[in-house]
Amino acid sequence: MSVILMVIGKTTFDWVDHGCEEYIKRLRKYFSFEKMELPNVKSRGKMSAEMLKLAEGEIVLKNLKPNDTLILLDENGLEMKSEKFARLLQTTLANKKGHLVFLIGGMFGAGEKIKDRADFTMSLSQMTFSHQQIRILFLEQLYRACTILNGEPYHNE
Repeated sequence: MSVILMVIGKTTFDWVDHGCEEYIKRLRKYFSFEKMELPNVKSRGKMSAEMLKLAEGEIVLKNLKPNDTLILLDENGLEMKSEKFARLLQTTLANKKGHLVFLIGGMFGAGEKIKDRADFTMSLSQMTFSHQQIRILFLEQLYRACTILNGEPYHNE
């Protein structure tokens, strides 16, 4: 099973790209990993937040396969400690045949179709982060989970 981080649009911060590449390099030690940047919706500046979420959702759904496991990163999802996330990752990787896809939605989050399609919804914090910055924060947590599962001395608890 490969793991995919699916995001809407490219980041505008070079430091986010550089940080993401560092963690992607580290993650490939554990499994096949890909960051999939979906295109921004055309004419998004003229759309309401709900219309934009709907349009972005259609792009996401076109890029998912029926047997993919989708974990949505959403502010209203379940919060968990790193150890619990590591166990979720381990269980999901062991039990699924398709890709494990983590989705970071656009600037207004994910629409209802995506929320309905998601197999699990998780939050990284009660705090609000930009949809660009959360990329590097999530990748660090994914890497941390891998080191926990492999008994490596990265996570301190």
